[in-house]
Amino acid sequence: MSNRVDGERLWGRLMAMAEVAPTANGGSNRQALSDDDAAGRSLFLEWATAAGCTSELDEVGNLFVRRPGLDDDLPAVLIGSHLDTQPTGGRFDGVYGVLGGLEVIERLNDLDLTTDHPIELVVWTNEEGSRFQHSMMGSAVWAGKLSLAAAEKLTDLDGTTVAAELDRLGWRGLRPARPRAYAAAFELHIEQGPILEAEAVEIGVVNGVQGLRWFTIELCGFPAHAGPTPMVGRRDPARAIAGIIDRVYGVVDDFGPWGRGTFAQFSSSPVSPNTIPEQLICSLDLRHPDEAALDEMEERTRTIVDDVAGSLGVAATITKENDSPPVAFDPACIAAVQASVDELGFTNRQMVSGAGHDACYVAAHCPTSMIFVPCDDGLSHNEAENIDPSQAEQGASVLLGAVRRMATRPSETS
Repeated sequence: MSNRVDGERLWGRLMAMAEVAPTANGGSNRQALSDDDAAGRSLFLEWATAAGCTSELDEVGNLFVRRPGLDDDLPAVLIGSHLDTQPTGGRFDGVYGVLGGLEVIERLNDLDLTTDHPIELVVWTNEEGSRFQHSMMGSAVWAGKLSLAAAEKLTDLDGTTVAAELDRLGWRGLRPARPRAYAAAFELHIEQGPILEAEAVEIGVVNGVQGLRWFTIELCGFPAHAGPTPMVGRRDPARAIAGIIDRVYGVVDDFGPWGRGTFAQFSSSPVSPNTIPEQLICSLDLRHPDEAALDEMEERTRTIVDDVAGSLGVAATITKENDSPPVAFDPACIAAVQASVDELGFTNRQMVSGAGHDACYVAAHCPTSMIFVPCDDGLSHNEAENIDPSQAEQGASVLLGAVRRMATRPSETS
């Protein structure tokens, strides 16, 4: 049918991309700006070029491929996601949105159908933020939320900078890393959560994204011998973080069911089993779809850190590293997705995304929405992340319908 993509072709490409830097347990490890990331992009470009697309890199390495429209001066419809992965990532996070977007172009080619508006398919640089720690880095620079100079200074654990890797890979393009005029933008993605699967719903029509804030908590105490130093009077940052974690999780529970809080990336020094640490550093991720609620979660967290650390004689610093506010997507783009779902007859529900996506930054500059498909057990950022071929085809077919609606002049659809 003309309103369905070629699911077999899409699935074959998803599995072919999964063979680029596979992990031992069936996942993928193509961390941003690595040789493996480059190999994934090279394979994608082979397919996109064969589909008749031209390609262009911007200053931060975001890759754009373009299918011309009947009137190539009209603003394009933007689709896409990312190809980089977590160190032990899955085969679909981000990748599905890129290859699903390519399948839309391929299907239009099959139908010999040229849309009024051109279509651009983007591969954003370093969406994951695992190697260079700024999630959604490429789209953040593009959107003006992160300066190119700041992005270039980001380093990995070996001290390698983004700038050095852009130069090494030849990814520092001539296209300015800033928005152009777009008629609409769509990002196709796995849900990365359990809601659709639990409700046996085939498609999520995403109307917004909850806000997220990343913090670094640094606690400084006093190092001493673990044996002769009494428990009373110790200035122990480990004891402080134990109390902080318990109380902050209580705050998050107060903002259920959408409140989220995650402590991670713990490190202490000196690294010794029989010395009270002098310093302990960890990260904290707070999320909620309502900005006022997120503000209160942050305020209460800062109070807890100061109170608990102060009561133990531990110095505390909490630094906000990332602030991505809640996003409400464009009604016309949501309607285009809903109309496509209804035409195809898939079960669906409107929903808010629990995870951050490049679409959050894109939405500030052009009409945007997202499409979700269920994933097994809601699992993502994990080698066991999985969808089945029918789910892949359904989501991409919804994307096809939404793109066709937004890439066609209204006078020709009335």
